[in-house]
Amino acid sequence: MTKENSTLTQKSVPLYPAKTKMQVTIIFFVILGIYIFSMIKTQEDMVGGFSGALGNMYVVIEKFFPPNFAVLSAIWSSMLETIKMAIIATTISAIITIPLAVLSAQNITTFKPLYYFMRTLLNLLRTIPDLVLAVIFVGLFGVGVFPGILALAVFSLGILAKLISETIESVDMNPLEAMRASGGNVFQVIWYSLVPQIAPQFTSLVLYVFEINIRASVVLGMVGAGGIGLVLNQQIKFYNYPNAMTIILVIFATVLIIEYISNKLREALL
Repeated sequence: MTKENSTLTQKSVPLYPAKTKMQVTIIFFVILGIYIFSMIKTQEDMVGGFSGALGNMYVVIEKFFPPNFAVLSAIWSSMLETIKMAIIATTISAIITIPLAVLSAQNITTFKPLYYFMRTLLNLLRTIPDLVLAVIFVGLFGVGVFPGILALAVFSLGILAKLISETIESVDMNPLEAMRASGGNVFQVIWYSLVPQIAPQFTSLVLYVFEINIRASVVLGMVGAGGIGLVLNQQIKFYNYPNAMTIILVIFATVLIIEYISNKLREALL
C-alpha cells in the first residue's frame, strides 16, 4: 500500500454531508430564536415577570398547606364517581371504536370514499377539545355525571380509533389473504385473522386511554361535569385551599395507583 492510499484510508468519512450539516444548524438556530423570542414576549405580558411569579408562587403554596385531611371521608364518593365516569366512558368508546377503526384502516377498507369519510370524522372528533365537549353536554343535559361520561366517551373515541386504525394498518396481511382465499367472508377474516394480531395492542391502548380519562374527568368536573373535579372547583371558589390540597393529593395518589396497575397489565399482555 502506497503512502497516498494509507493517508486516504486514515481520513474519516463524514457521516453527513456539509450541506446537510449547514441545513440542520440553520434550523436549530431558527427554532432556538423562536423559543427565545416567545419567552421574552411572554414575560413582557406577565405582570411582574418571572421574578414576581416566583414570589407569588410561595404565597399561593403557603395557602394550600397544611392539607385538611378531615375532609377525606367526604370526598371518597366523588373520587369513586370520577373513576366510574372514566370506566364507563372508556368502555363505550372501546366498543364503538372497533367498527370505526376497521373502516378507517386503509388496508381493510378498500372503498376509498368510505375510508376518507371515516378519516375525516375521526379528525373532527379529535379537533374538539374535551373541555368544549363537556361545556356543550352540560348545557344540553345539565350539571352531573352523564354529560361528563358523554364528553369523555367522544373525546377518547377520537384518540382510540386513530391509534387502533394505525395498528390495523401495520398488521401482517398474509393471514388475511389466506383466509379470503379459503372462502372466508369479511367477518370471518376480521375475527380469525385480524383480531388475534391486534388484541394485545388494543387492550394496551384501551388501558392507556383509561388513564387519560381519569385525568381528563377531573378537569371536566371543573365545568360542572360531575366527579371530584366539581368538588375541587367548589373548594377553590370558596377559598378552602387546605381542603383543595387534600383533594389534589387524593387525585394524585389515585392516578399513581391506576397507572401502576395499568402498566403491570400492559406488561403482562405484551
